[in-house]
Amino acid sequence: MGAALHAVSGVAPSSPGRALRLVVLLAVAGGVILPILAGLWETARAGFGILPAIGAETLSLDPWRMLADLPGLGTSLKLTLLTGLGATALALVLAAGTCAAVHGRMSVRAGGRLLTPFLAAPHAAVAIGLAFVLSPSGWIARALAPLAGWDRPPMLITVNDPWGGALILGLLVKEVPFLLLVMLSALSQIAVARHIAIGRALGYGRGIVWVKVILPQVWPLIRLPVMVVLAYSLSVVDMALILGPSNPPTLAVMLLRLFSAPDTAMLLPASAGAVLQGVLVALSFGLLLLVERGGKRVGLWWLRRGGRGLSAEPGLMLTSGVTATVMIAGALGMLALVVWSLAWRWSWPGMLPESWSLRAWMAPGTGWGRALWHTVLLAFATTGLALALAVAWLEGEDRARMRRARWAEALIYLPLLVPQIAFLYGLNVLFLRFDLSGGMAAVVWAQALFVFPYVMIALSDPWRALDPGLPRAAAALGAGPWRRLWAVKLPVLLTPLLTAAAIGVAVSVAQYLPTLFMGAGRIATLTTEAVTLSSSSDRRVTGVYATLQAGLPFAVYAAAFLIPVLAHRNRRGLQGGGPGA
Repeated sequence: MGAALHAVSGVAPSSPGRALRLVVLLAVAGGVILPILAGLWETARAGFGILPAIGAETLSLDPWRMLADLPGLGTSLKLTLLTGLGATALALVLAAGTCAAVHGRMSVRAGGRLLTPFLAAPHAAVAIGLAFVLSPSGWIARALAPLAGWDRPPMLITVNDPWGGALILGLLVKEVPFLLLVMLSALSQIAVARHIAIGRALGYGRGIVWVKVILPQVWPLIRLPVMVVLAYSLSVVDMALILGPSNPPTLAVMLLRLFSAPDTAMLLPASAGAVLQGVLVALSFGLLLLVERGGKRVGLWWLRRGGRGLSAEPGLMLTSGVTATVMIAGALGMLALVVWSLAWRWSWPGMLPESWSLRAWMAPGTGWGRALWHTVLLAFATTGLALALAVAWLEGEDRARMRRARWAEALIYLPLLVPQIAFLYGLNVLFLRFDLSGGMAAVVWAQALFVFPYVMIALSDPWRALDPGLPRAAAALGAGPWRRLWAVKLPVLLTPLLTAAAIGVAVSVAQYLPTLFMGAGRIATLTTEAVTLSSSSDRRVTGVYATLQAGLPFAVYAAAFLIPVLAHRNRRGLQGGGPGA
């Protein structure tokens, strides 16, 4: 009788299920968490003077003294804090205000489709496109030229400005859509309509209800994604190389230059700086939590004080307008990539090229073809590995009848919370020690550290929302656990699986530092080549690489939307009672 009941329930706890879960946890710990910790350890050792490969075998503070003596370090720290904290705060405010303004008018699915181009575009491609738009000879200056009477590009520092304004704008183009989509998803777990109705019945404006009631409930659900944005903004390299100040640069760019310096002695202060970068991010997390605690106290005081006169509607409209402006700038940047890749003669101050040419696209064998092949190979290998690991993780939970614990969520988010430059150099030292560095396998492994968390996050909620009656019915018909997985779960979850795969491909294509460090400069991808070419004088070739870099994730996202439609094209006729029904 008990066996029959277990068969009907479909997913009774079993030792094979627990064994599968244990194997997956060991794989994640050994393949993702342990490399990060080992990389941090090696970086910290070098930061305190121990790097036997260059003859440094004595524990000392000399690397920190060398770092402190570097010219421009203080300015680099200030720029890092200004751009990182500023971009995160602005992105959070803009996303929250826009979410409040559009909620009820935009579903999560509609928002996802609208924001997909900005989420899919790699950071480097967005930065190059914005550089084309913002430069003194870009579209904005060309549009203003007749009004300002400019007969030549103005002598203005609009890109690589010493205040980091262009870098902040580039980060906003990427982070505002991400946080907006996260917030729209979080709102599905809150009774927003009921709270707004009660607040309006008590005489409060819609905007005040959002600020006083809705956002405090949203914050715990988006805290970790905000921390991910904060960590990335403080340690970004590719966008900072293209849009950020150049001399002195942000701390992460300064460290990359030190790691790449011909003098191997500079590896020691570079490692000390990488440790400092990690400490800086950790302190920023502490600051965020302190602001959260202070915000709770101020919010309680504000709630108890009462008052209905202050309206937040103008603020919501302002944030929505700024968000729209940021998105328009990003869209213009993406369009500029395509236009420059096809332009031949483009004189000032024309808004479009005078003549067009495909010449920049005509030499794939000696240029972008090899980089495209490497990028596609890495993206599909890394995404396939991450997707298989995520499915095994979630299937192990189902079979063991266990839900994800808090520590498991921390494991998933850890690679996104630790600055890449803080551990990738140390990890590369380990790879070199075991003769693993410089090959495709090493780059796949390094990229998977960052692809897996995004794939896991994208797939976990749809997987857990699957109707449990479907595998139970299959089990009642005699299907075993593997048959239920392949014949029921995966086909039903085709759309979430493809969406998670598309996200994985986009994340893989965007990886710069993992490819640069673990590939030892031998694995040329669209991202590494585009970042290198961004400082060149030939915008046509740069436009080709950046267009391909942005186009590959777009193509995969389009396939993720179209394949389920084609695969399930007969469902509507069956559900509606087709001919002969």
